[in-house]
Amino acid sequence: MLEHQDDHVASSDALFFMEVDKTMDAFMTIKETASLWNLTERRVQKMCSDGLIEGVQKFGNSWAIPREAKRPKDGRVTTGQYRNWRKK
Repeated sequence: MLEHQDDHVASSDALFFMEVDKTMDAFMTIKETASLWNLTERRVQKMCSDGLIEGVQKFGNSWAIPREAKRPKDGRVTTGQYRNWRKK
C-alpha cells in the first residue's frame, strides 16, 4: 500500500513541475529580454519597475516578462535638447 502512495505522489509532483515548465515557457528573463530588444539589462529592469512592460510579474527579486510583450516606446530625450541647460 505504501509503494502505491509513493507512486501517486511522484506522479503528481511530476505533473506539477510539467505545469510550472509550461508556465515558465511563457515568460522571459531580464537577460533574454535585453538581448532580444537590444537594451541593457539595467534598462529592462527599470522598464519593469516603472510598469512600462505590460504583463510583467515580479517573483521575489526576479522579473518575469511575457514572451508576447511588445517593447515599449522609449520616452527618453536623446536629441541633446537639454544639453548645457544650466548655462542658458
